[in-house]
Amino acid sequence: MGEYVDATFSKNPSLFKSGVFLWSYLSSNSRERIYLYTMSEKQKLPIMEMFYSLQGEGFHSGKPAFFIRLAGCDVGCVWCDVKESWNAGDHEELSIDHIISEVEKAKADFVVITGGEPAMYDLNNLTNQLHNIGCYIAIETSGAYELNGTFDWVCLSPKKFKPPTISNYKLAQELKVIVLNKHDLSWCEEQRSLVKNKDCKFFLQPEWDKQEIMLPLIIDYVKSNTMWQVSLQTHKYMNIP
Repeated sequence: MGEYVDATFSKNPSLFKSGVFLWSYLSSNSRERIYLYTMSEKQKLPIMEMFYSLQGEGFHSGKPAFFIRLAGCDVGCVWCDVKESWNAGDHEELSIDHIISEVEKAKADFVVITGGEPAMYDLNNLTNQLHNIGCYIAIETSGAYELNGTFDWVCLSPKKFKPPTISNYKLAQELKVIVLNKHDLSWCEEQRSLVKNKDCKFFLQPEWDKQEIMLPLIIDYVKSNTMWQVSLQTHKYMNIP
């Protein structure tokens, strides 16, 4: 029956172990299920942590959310509060099926994929499986890498030292600029000018350790530049993850 195998799968004989040699005889829905099953069994992702909490910042602030924090990042933000996520090798690799089972246990319908830098990975299998169980998916990314996956909400948080790709400016539904110093209040406008989505939401968020100094400046700036909104890390005020 090998002559009937779909060309895509004939390039990967290992898929025959999962019964994909029947591919050409199955309905399109069955094909999709087998494809997702096979790929989810095969792919693993380095996970620093997964937890159910509230989204603490940005457009979706206050919403219950299941967080999938992928390990691995080469952006190197000086203010990063999860530097332990940078080295992917320090964290366990988990199968897509395992990740999905944790989301289902939490009975969550809103999932935030974050990092680290989650766009370093091909997330097509993960996002397909999450959509299959009815989840709305947001990703938080620096934009330094092309996105691979299907997302309902793209939060772009650009960094000066590793700028976003042009395509990510086109995809951004939320632009969140972390304000560490006064220069960031002019740099944010450079970033806003690159965003192509006319419905994009714009947020200025003070870096946590500098907010006593920067928040008053941000408030004044937003009052004079009303396309921007203030974002705060409310989860830290609530003492939740």
